[in-house]
Amino acid sequence: MNMLKLAWALACGVVALATSSMAQTPTFPDRAIRLVVAFPPGGATDVIARVLAQGLTTELGQTVLVENKGGASGMIGSELVVKAPPDGYTLLFAPSSHATLKELYPDMSFDPLRDFTPIATVARTPYIFVVHPSVGAKTVPEFLAIARAKPGIIAYASTGMGTAQHLAGEVLRRTANVEILHVPYRGSGAVRADLLAGRIQTMFDNVAVMLPYVQRGEVRGLAVTGPKRSALVPDLPTLREFDLAAAEIEGWFIVLGPVGVPDIIVQRLNTAINKVLAAPATAERLAALGAEPLVGPPQDVTTLVANDRERWGKVIREGNIKPE
Repeated sequence: MNMLKLAWALACGVVALATSSMAQTPTFPDRAIRLVVAFPPGGATDVIARVLAQGLTTELGQTVLVENKGGASGMIGSELVVKAPPDGYTLLFAPSSHATLKELYPDMSFDPLRDFTPIATVARTPYIFVVHPSVGAKTVPEFLAIARAKPGIIAYASTGMGTAQHLAGEVLRRTANVEILHVPYRGSGAVRADLLAGRIQTMFDNVAVMLPYVQRGEVRGLAVTGPKRSALVPDLPTLREFDLAAAEIEGWFIVLGPVGVPDIIVQRLNTAINKVLAAPATAERLAALGAEPLVGPPQDVTTLVANDRERWGKVIREGNIKPE
């Protein structure tokens, strides 16, 4: 009888302890979440982050605030998240350039893969390959013929060394065996102004960003860089259609947290993000930006970053690409 009483007392103690622990652990989230964008407002990363934040605010029942911390090619905002408490309340919304940071800045204080907790993939978007009308090319083969006839004369622009725009041009140069000149800029405004004025002949850029200029005839779209045609410009072929699949490149966006975010919080955030991305309204808003939702588990983040780091890291090393 005494043994039964002891067992009952122990069982009651365990239940009481579990109940007490649950009472002391608030339901996540119980306050606002910071979604850090390591770039200035207005770019594709910022705009897509705000689409996600709006959906998450509804899904989680707490405000998700986009906080822009631009500078140093995304390192300032990224480092802020690395140093934040791993409680799920400070997250990083990172673009594909995050994968190659360590290749470009080997001495930086954190590792883009090792020093973060993967939370969720969000979206991917192809780029569009455009030329100024003065080039005269209406197709990719015509452009390559002109470029080969004028080696080193035609210039392609990017918003900086090692950006996706730069790497896309670098791989096209190698794959198609053409000598085109890379001209890096420090901002999107200046580069687009020079492209529209014909001072720069060509570039790769976000489909949605370039679409208005294409529609007005200020630049001419030749191809998209994804594995399939874009719904925004369905008449434009892919580079793959010209046997240039090696030059394919897609931008993507992911959510990361500091190292050590508990698995239960990771799963809560991942589930919420996937629900937002699966909503027709979100898919419609992303489609207008030339982006496609990427629903998946946290492990997909690791795969995405690791694959791009290996692929583009090789291009950066072989091309001896250095930041300005």
